[in-house]
Order: sequence, then C-alpha cells, then structure tokens
Amino acid sequence: MTAEDQPIEERAERVPQRVIGTPATDPPMLGAPETPEAEYAPPEGVKPADERQARRAERKVVLCFSITSLSVVAFVYFYVTFQVGSTQATGLSNFALGLSLMVAVLTLAIGIVLWARQIMPKYTLTQDRHPMLSEEEDREAVAEYFVQGANESGFVRRKVLRRALLPAAAALGVVPIVLLRDLDNTKTAAANTPDRLRHTVWGEKTKEGKPPRLIIEGSGRPIRAADFNTPGGLLSVVPEGHEHDLDALAKATVILINLRPEEIKSGTNQNWMHNGIVAYSKICTHVGCPAALYEQNTHHILCPCHQSTFDATDGARVVFGPAARPLPQLPITVDAEGYLIAKGDFAVPVGPSFWERGDAEAKANTQGGGS
Repeated sequence: MTAEDQPIEERAERVPQRVIGTPATDPPMLGAPETPEAEYAPPEGVKPADERQARRAERKVVLCFSITSLSVVAFVYFYVTFQVGSTQATGLSNFALGLSLMVAVLTLAIGIVLWARQIMPKYTLTQDRHPMLSEEEDREAVAEYFVQGANESGFVRRKVLRRALLPAAAALGVVPIVLLRDLDNTKTAAANTPDRLRHTVWGEKTKEGKPPRLIIEGSGRPIRAADFNTPGGLLSVVPEGHEHDLDALAKATVILINLRPEEIKSGTNQNWMHNGIVAYSKICTHVGCPAALYEQNTHHILCPCHQSTFDATDGARVVFGPAARPLPQLPITVDAEGYLIAKGDFAVPVGPSFWERGDAEAKANTQGGGS
C-alpha cells in the first residue's frame, strides 16, 4: 500500500503534533525528521538542489541577511545622530536614512531570491482547473503538503539560513517602532516648536544697521521703485544679505506685483505698499510650494502644486484651492536712494500652519484693515 492509499487519519499521525502551551518537540515541528539530510527524499520528479552549489548560495544568503541587520542598526543610529534644523542637515539626514533603509530592504530581498533560486529544488507543477471549493481530501492534506514544502525550502534543515533570516526580518520591524518617536502630542509639539518658524530675516537689520533692501532673485542687485513701474509686472525678490542662505530663503522669498490704484481692494493693507507695488510671501500657505504663477488679467496668484489661487488685489485672499489663509503681506517702502526696502517682518508666520502659532495668529487680521 502506498502513502497515497493510506487513510488521511493514518497519514496525519505521521506529522508531529504540538499542543499550544507545551514545550517544543524533538524533533522540531514542520515534520522535520531527526536526521533530515539522510531521511528526506524529494517527491518523484523533483530534482534536489546541488549541495555544493547550495552551500555557496547559503553563504551568500547569510551575508545578505547580515547586511540587512547591520543596515537597520545604521538606520537607528542615523535617526538619533543626524538632527534636522537646516536645509543641509535635513538633506543629509534624509539621505542617510533613505540609503540605510534601501540597503536593508534590498539585501533582504536579494537573500530571499537567492534562497529560492539556488537552494530550493526546481520543478514544474501542472494543475487542472477545479471548483473554488477544494475537495475534502485536499483540505485535509494541506498539512502534509506544508511539511513537504518546508522540507524542500530547507527552512528546517538549514539552521544557519533560518537563524540569519529571523534576526534580519525582526530588525526591519524595528524601523517603524523607532519612527513612532515623532508621533508627539499637541502640548509637547507646541513646546518643541522653534520660535524661528514665526519670524523671517526681513525683520533683521543689515550689517550697516539699515532695513534690508529687496534684491532681485538670481541677479543680486537691489531694485528701485522707479524701475518697477509697469502695472501687471511681477518679480521674485529676496532679502539683502541673505541671497545665498537657503534656510532663510525657504521662508523669506517674496513676490512683488505692481497694481493700478483703482484695482486695489480693501483686503490689501495700503500702508504696506508703495505706489501700487505690493509684496506677498512666495510660500504657499497650503504645503509651502512656491506660489509664483501670476495672471495679469485676473490678478490671481497661482500655486502650481495644488492649484491654490490667491487674489493679489485683495490681500492675497484665497479664492480657490486647499490653502486655508492668505499669503502674508510684507510691509515695504523706499529708502533715501529710492530702493525698495522692508519696513519690518511679516505680521503673521509664513507658509503652512504649524502647531500652536500662538500670539502670532491674533495678528492675522492686522494686514487687512489699513492699519
């Protein structure tokens, strides 16, 4: 009588059983015989892997899994060591975290592929179509097939592979746990919000102790009001002395728009303008993209990222899109030589909203009343 002719109950008795809560059996579960290398015989038609080649592949797989574990350790180290706070520091942190996580996932995947292609036996299975509900005998024989697959994979017999895979997979599970550190409550997040988010360098004096001039972005030269006298024009400007400071420009870049007096509406603070020239933050109040597209006919400022639209004639009021508040207006005037300068900083924080904007939020209406 062959194994296939025996009743399912007798075949099931040959599979080691373990009751939940009891110690592990010897030999181990998954149907591994006590001397698997000697007793395991592949099913008919299955060509076993070449043992010499499998040994070489085994060393490669162990190396890949070891690199995975070390890469996760490096990820945690970089996460704790590289603190953000500037554009360069944030870029370095993102590069280190991304590189270490990429290496961890990539080496784990390479190890699994090598395991499957160079260690496990290769054969072709042909199965006819059948109803979705399996036969009773098929459902009852799943355990036997599982044992066969476990033996063929070498998961039980090749202890070195198993011991290398489990720590590598467990190490990757540490990554999301470490990232949970950034999930802070509102009170703590507000306490950790740096004051620099509320202000820009427009409120600082130059080395000569004067208000900063408006410098045309990319050219490095200041602009006179008389040189920007064509209605409908738009310029992107930055604060004097910070033309190459990326951290400062991330918040302080401004767009200048020349409007006709009859076009200006009540939402615009005219005390912060000069001869129809109005200055708005270039940083969209939705997610911080550069809002620098301008339609002269409608006087609409458009953010290309998510199509937030602002009315330049009405204090950059939101007329469309997901942005929740207007672009902050920068108070400007001219110096003795006719160059455009900033009278002070923005009255409200620029860019997207952040935790507890605090007292600065109370000033949000001051830019719209002509005060």
